Amino acid sequence: MALRNGPEEFGLVTRLLHWLTMALVLGMLVLGTRLKDMEPGLANLWLYGLHKTTGFSVLTLILLRILWHLASPPPRPLGPPGPMMVLARAVHWAFYILLIAIPLAGWAGSSATGIDVMIADRWVVPPLVEPSEEAEDFWFAVHGVLTKVLIGLILLHVAGAMARTMAGDGTVRRMIRGRA
Repeated sequence: MALRNGPEEFGLVTRLLHWLTMALVLGMLVLGTRLKDMEPGLANLWLYGLHKTTGFSVLTLILLRILWHLASPPPRPLGPPGPMMVLARAVHWAFYILLIAIPLAGWAGSSATGIDVMIADRWVVPPLVEPSEEAEDFWFAVHGVLTKVLIGLILLHVAGAMARTMAGDGTVRRMIRGRA
């Protein structure tokens, strides 16, 4: 089992980064949806910290994934070139952009509250913006809109993966086992 990507297969590192990111993002979506409907208080403050810590983890993983793909380029997509391949490539690029932008917008919104932004209830990260109610509202609105776009892209990505599986092209098998 190769760690690096090959011309026709995904290496173990790429597959682990993909599935770990997916698990964290899905967890973040569930937790974020729950937090959106909660009134912050002492009893649930730890959930906000968990959301921020997980958000920083997603940001770190996506940056690592980009660096990894520069060091070990992914294999060519399976299937013939065409509009579906262009759409798949665009969705992947949009994932990278959103998985950087969403945590940064959340970090900016949290910074705008004037309360220290902490990772793992231990490390304070520098604020991205000056505290202000207007900035807080703006950045959390951006965070929310981008998250809704991400949900749409996830649904599109899953639908594409299901269609490719039903067509029998081996794309999903390759992301699970490395080879088609």
